[in-house]
Amino acid sequence: MKVLVVEDESRLANFIRKGLKEAGYAVDMVDNGEEADYMVSVNDYDAILLDWMLPDMSGVDLCQMWRKAGIDTPIIMVTAKDTKEDIVAGLNCGADDYVAKPFSFAELLARLRAVIRRASTMNRSPVLKLDDLTMDVARRDVRRGNTKVHLSSREFSLLEYLLRNAGRPVTKAEISEHVWGNYFETNSNIIEVTINHLRKKLDCGSRRQLIHTIRGVGYMIKELEEST
Repeated sequence: MKVLVVEDESRLANFIRKGLKEAGYAVDMVDNGEEADYMVSVNDYDAILLDWMLPDMSGVDLCQMWRKAGIDTPIIMVTAKDTKEDIVAGLNCGADDYVAKPFSFAELLARLRAVIRRASTMNRSPVLKLDDLTMDVARRDVRRGNTKVHLSSREFSLLEYLLRNAGRPVTKAEISEHVWGNYFETNSNIIEVTINHLRKKLDCGSRRQLIHTIRGVGYMIKELEEST
């Protein structure tokens, strides 16, 4: 899953980015409203963490602008403004939730997962299926047949991206953008390593291989192929 962090306090932004990456999210990070608006126009995000007080515009105004444009990505306002009036104003502008600074990262992560879960239930199927593989995104539960498959956060995000694009090849560039984000090291073999780990976990005990390498392109997940 991919999150946009819009925060002009660099220390806080880096703290949030580090925590989200450790939790398995791909993260883009900008420090002003103009860049945030551009990033939203060219990327699909699962959620946005939006500071109220940005150097070039109000986060409230930016949120209202996105909602008027039909952008329904879940938005959490993250701000030092913590009066009841501020909270009401933040929610009335179209934000899905509101977190006042200072906050614990555990609380922020829980709220982020909650707004993504609600959006998944409303807009996208929360349960993804392919052959005998089932992924419950909201419950973060993966099963091959009746067997539970234990995945790391990054493996879970990678599998979700593959399943949402089942039947079509996805390039390494697409995977790096949607699963690792802007801070992916292009000379790293981390995609190949993670794909290999994911294959071993999914195909253990099954003769039907699901994730396939498309030479010169990337990877594709598809149904029913006997492994040899």
